[in-house]
Amino acid sequence: MHILFKFLIPLITLYYSSQVTPSIASSSSSFSPSILTQGSSILVENKDYLVSPNGTFTAGFHKIGQNAYYFAIWFSIPMLDGNYTLVWMANRDEPVNGKRSTFSLSREGNLVLTDAGNTIWKSTNIRSNSPVELQLLDSGNLVLTTLENKSSYLWQSFSFPTDTLLPNQPFTKDTVLISSRSSTNLSSGFYKMYFENDNVIKLLYSSNEITSVYWPLPYLVSWEAERTTYNNSKSALLDSKGQFQSTDDLSFRTIDYGDQALQRRLTLDVDGNIRVYSLKNRRWSVSWQAVSLPCSIHGVCGPNSLCTYNSKSERRCACPHGYKSKNNSDVSFGCEPIHDLSGHHENFEFIKLPYVEFYGFDSDYIENATFKECKKACLTNSNCKAFQFAFYNEENHFKCYVKTLLFNGYYKGTPFTTYLKLPKSDVLSYDQDVANESGLTCSSSIIELKRTYEKKRENGPLKFTLWFSIILGVIEVTSFVFFYYVTKQPSTTTTQSYLAIATGFKRFTYAEIVKASNKFREEIGRGGGGIVYKGILPDKRVVAIKRLHEAIQGEAEFLTEMSTIGRINHKNLIETYGYCAEGKHRILVYEYMENGSLAGNLGGNQLDWQNMFEIAVGVAKGLAYLHEECLEWVLHCDVKPQNILLDANYNPKVADFGLSKLFHQGVAENSIFSRIRGTRGYMAPEWVFNLPITSKVDVYSFGMVVLEMITGRSPTYDQPRDENERLEQKRLVSWVREKVHEAGESLTDAQIMEIRNPMIRGGYEKEHMNNLLIVALQCVEEDKDARPTMSEVVKMIMHLVAVDD
Repeated sequence: MHILFKFLIPLITLYYSSQVTPSIASSSSSFSPSILTQGSSILVENKDYLVSPNGTFTAGFHKIGQNAYYFAIWFSIPMLDGNYTLVWMANRDEPVNGKRSTFSLSREGNLVLTDAGNTIWKSTNIRSNSPVELQLLDSGNLVLTTLENKSSYLWQSFSFPTDTLLPNQPFTKDTVLISSRSSTNLSSGFYKMYFENDNVIKLLYSSNEITSVYWPLPYLVSWEAERTTYNNSKSALLDSKGQFQSTDDLSFRTIDYGDQALQRRLTLDVDGNIRVYSLKNRRWSVSWQAVSLPCSIHGVCGPNSLCTYNSKSERRCACPHGYKSKNNSDVSFGCEPIHDLSGHHENFEFIKLPYVEFYGFDSDYIENATFKECKKACLTNSNCKAFQFAFYNEENHFKCYVKTLLFNGYYKGTPFTTYLKLPKSDVLSYDQDVANESGLTCSSSIIELKRTYEKKRENGPLKFTLWFSIILGVIEVTSFVFFYYVTKQPSTTTTQSYLAIATGFKRFTYAEIVKASNKFREEIGRGGGGIVYKGILPDKRVVAIKRLHEAIQGEAEFLTEMSTIGRINHKNLIETYGYCAEGKHRILVYEYMENGSLAGNLGGNQLDWQNMFEIAVGVAKGLAYLHEECLEWVLHCDVKPQNILLDANYNPKVADFGLSKLFHQGVAENSIFSRIRGTRGYMAPEWVFNLPITSKVDVYSFGMVVLEMITGRSPTYDQPRDENERLEQKRLVSWVREKVHEAGESLTDAQIMEIRNPMIRGGYEKEHMNNLLIVALQCVEEDKDARPTMSEVVKMIMHLVAVDD
């Protein structure tokens, strides 16, 4: 049996290796599938790969979203769920397109990753007089060597880890592990593992608001945490047996230590915990982890939130009483106060949160304080959100901590008690619940009260009355307790007084949609995707209800797209509240915009030039988010004034950004859509000439919209200014480009008056106008490679503002 098993291992490895055999573009007809020769490239369209000699690891372009790819290294064998485990990424924060992206070993000896000709990532500037080659080793290390000396590495992926260490991969003073943003977004997240200046390996939480070390416990000195600072070589290693050793004395063994046949990896996970995983039966199992209490990891629930944990429901984030979720789709944003907490101190009171601690960030500390003094210190501080007051047995006195920031809140036990500052109205509603609970306690004490009476004289009627009252009281209290526990909402530990964070947007029934829209009575717009009606939800929110034309998708596909659209959140994109997928009905419910579309405002003398400029900036930011920051890339494919909506303050929000995904999933790997999308006049040339469709089609449409805003003219033809003039009709782009060319370096006021939209109120900044025209004309270049990306457009516009100001 043992001999048969040894025989099967190479066959299994050979089988999985055959599934990822590369087809590398090379001038040589013979090559090793684990080696990339000088002057060769790996092409994203051809699904080229490098495979380690033993077949364990694969390197190449890995798809992580719609038309989004990383150049990465992963375990060749898929897990039971069909997913592959990535261990290294070259471009984790800047994915590339699925068309015309290449990973090359240049003739100069450098590694270069390009996206449609633009360099995205590059290895260090290497100069070698000898021929070089790139090889994927059995260890998972991608190495660049010379042919004369293959044991010396000019560059290696092991020196630049992302969130994972493989066995025998050194961790040094020059290397850092950074967690992923989420399980589906592999860009850089909030957590970092690194060697601190004191020579100790530490875990750090870092966001825009705070930065804090949480492992080892920051209030422990190094020897209390079983670490040493006296070795400055700063190196650590996880060996193939499962033992980790570091120069700071951090040492551990996995629970399966000794089995060298197991594949292992050490990963800094998205929740900030370091774990070692072992691969068994195509499933990763945890064989060691650094932090045993998940809620003690900083930042897991965001600011102003509480973390709870039990073995069944695991970690749970919730908002305290008086607070609400900041972002329903991402708990890392935490919570925010429902009311302003900076008013006069007489308007506030406190609720008691037993056993709760919010770690650190104290604005004031009062030792041996009274409760009254501590409470007053918080009330007189307009920035105070809570105070912690508790008796410490070791010091034999009370301590007071005034907190202006609430981070890392969780149930820690005695002696911790936090008093949360809230408006009196909130405190009263909260106290009512506490009063009910204390009433139960009081009733229970009556039940437990026992008294012995001397039998001096028996009074029959009195004795009967006494027993009748006791029995009646017991029945009443028992009924009250039974009713309390039956109607009590389920919770974990002591969290019943907190509001849980909402989970995503709502799935409406068709009957609810009909009722909210008053039987689709008030139509407020229509387009190629469907008809939009005004509606009112039961919570009195005014909404827009888009009834999509009969979809070609089934319910499962529609729900998959909804899960993507529901996670999209940006201030310049329409917020989707929910959807309906019932029978043939496909309906979207999103926020109602008071000022309608940009198209309806361009000719109505409603906007001034400042509005116009802010609209251009907002739309650019919204499109940049869709293209580069979403979990899955989204191309709008129909950017036009009708799909740019304005709120009460004329802030822009891009609408209909999900319809290209909902109706047109027939997108091949080479990014060619199944049919033309968009509106005549705003469509990029790629649609007409059947060229590959990339995010640059939205850039072109954005440029046309900006030109239309500035000039007030149709994007198709330049119409005569009055009935008597008969000008030769020219396309808008050509007409504006000629005017700018005639002006040379800068348009004169007279030339601007000839171009500008006469329906836009107020004055304008001459430099703003010139520069915005230049950006718009770059966006509408015929060659898509000459157009900037939307993120570059945002940078250019914001740079213009900074320079002009």
